[in-house]
Amino acid sequence: MSAGAFVVVVEFAIRPAHADAFREAMVENARRSLDAEPGCVQFDVCVDPGDPARVFLYERYVDEAAFRAHLAAAHFLAFDRLTAPWVQDKAVRTLRRIETT
Repeated sequence: MSAGAFVVVVEFAIRPAHADAFREAMVENARRSLDAEPGCVQFDVCVDPGDPARVFLYERYVDEAAFRAHLAAAHFLAFDRLTAPWVQDKAVRTLRRIETT
């Protein structure tokens, strides 16, 4: 598997009262993942322009082990504990990125 070929996409439905706080916490989680995890090569946080309580993530890791390390990272565990009550629904998919260049 080439570098950055393990992809994780996540779609969240956030309780509307917590949408702003969730987005702030998620952006910080993404920043820390990129800064502290050498296996995390991309972490995009996206929001539905028509529904600020719908958040979509596109994450790329060098391999599945790097993603598992992300899930065990202290900053992720703290983020998850903080935001879990704010989440109405969450769908996670893992994919393999096909190199185009």
